[in-house]
Amino acid sequence: MSSRSVSSTTEVSATGVSAAEAESAPRTVSLVTLGCARNEVDSEELAARLTASGWELTSDADASVVLVNTCGFIQAAKQESIDELFSASESGAKVAAVGCLAERYGADLADELPEAQVLSFDDYGAIGARLDDVLAGRRRPAHTARDRRKLLPISPADRQAQVTKPAELPADPAAPWTGPGGGVFRRRLSGGVVAPLKIASGCDRRCSFCAIPSFRGAFVSRRPPEILAEARWLASQGVRELTLVSENSTSYGKDLGNLRLLEEVLPDLAGIEGIDRVRISYLQPAELRPGLIEAIASTPGVAPYFDLSFQHASGRVLRSMRRFGDRERFLTLLEQVREKSPEAGVRSNFIVGFPGETAADLKELELFLSAAGLDAIGIFGYSDEDGTEAEHLTGKVDGAEVARRVEEFADLAEELMAQRAADRIGETVDVLIEEEADDGRYEGRAAHQAPEVDGVTTVASSTRLEPGAMVRAVVTGSDGVDLIADLR
Repeated sequence: MSSRSVSSTTEVSATGVSAAEAESAPRTVSLVTLGCARNEVDSEELAARLTASGWELTSDADASVVLVNTCGFIQAAKQESIDELFSASESGAKVAAVGCLAERYGADLADELPEAQVLSFDDYGAIGARLDDVLAGRRRPAHTARDRRKLLPISPADRQAQVTKPAELPADPAAPWTGPGGGVFRRRLSGGVVAPLKIASGCDRRCSFCAIPSFRGAFVSRRPPEILAEARWLASQGVRELTLVSENSTSYGKDLGNLRLLEEVLPDLAGIEGIDRVRISYLQPAELRPGLIEAIASTPGVAPYFDLSFQHASGRVLRSMRRFGDRERFLTLLEQVREKSPEAGVRSNFIVGFPGETAADLKELELFLSAAGLDAIGIFGYSDEDGTEAEHLTGKVDGAEVARRVEEFADLAEELMAQRAADRIGETVDVLIEEEADDGRYEGRAAHQAPEVDGVTTVASSTRLEPGAMVRAVVTGSDGVDLIADLR
């Protein structure tokens, strides 16, 4: 792990707590989650395992152990994780690191952060015992980082046989088996009427800028009975909207011998009692099939929402990224989506400052964004990631210039998103109410608005609306990406 990611953080002293004192300390743990919705699911699985092991979850500052589920996606996320680990150690608690940063760097991270016990994904099954060690001061050697793609066969069809499966279904029919070959059900940490549901893990793509497959491993689908069992359990916990998450949802089913499996599962998920809406995230444009477009656009209860990771619009840059497409192809894809669902929501992320990016490439991106009509746009500046192909490319863009491009395109994105929101004035939308904003006004999300990453819709109502209510409203105004609506 590069030392530059911790260079701005002040070293902290040891807690001074003896092993004997730690042995008698209460087994309380505060679980901090950073990163994406997939990490949120992982944390809820860890929470369930910890509870089953006799650990008490607490949000109190005086927890005896702080478990930080880290993110290792880009430099800023890595730094946030490191800062959180240092902050936790300053509280006097014992500290353990799990998640992507811990998995990605292993012993290297442990050497730079002696304040924290670094754990692997392989430790999740015994997380209670691992935290017992942390509490008692029994430091275990951190794992050596490895390419987890090599743990399973190259052929997707051969992977499922090597994924350990439970011998039987849980005695509690509402208890899901989370993760391929799991055997533990989640403990919800955040509550609310929306929850992520993991349908697969890992990724087989080889994007030149992305290190995720190396530490998350090869793509493995969860089988439909497991997913449906967890969805029913979430519905029993008050969840009304499911967000299907994975590293690449368009690959779902390929290792099960059925690339149309997601289209087949969607009606079953949407038909679960209590579930009002199902949303899919992390769609790969190069793999988006006409049948999946049709299923997302027309299946009752499924949000016509397309989370498409375009990353750029210049064909030349995309080829260097080991991706496919260009401005014309992407606009044609969006036309196909809107032929099926004219009011469909579309979001995407883009990287600027990629090695070799020219003014002509930026113009292609500008032209695409101006024509695409996207509801949500994320702009990120390129940074080298350890172990990726792009790290070794020539034509690196100066950091200050990358920041300038980010600012320029972020300003353009804000303008375009605001215009797209204004274009929705007069539309009738179905809004899932999440909370009361103020007297007679309620905050929720329409079908084109995913939780946390997109805008919200504020609904005015003369009658009280409870969280979880799905109401039909007419959009009367907009404020940036957010909508204002009245009950129909």
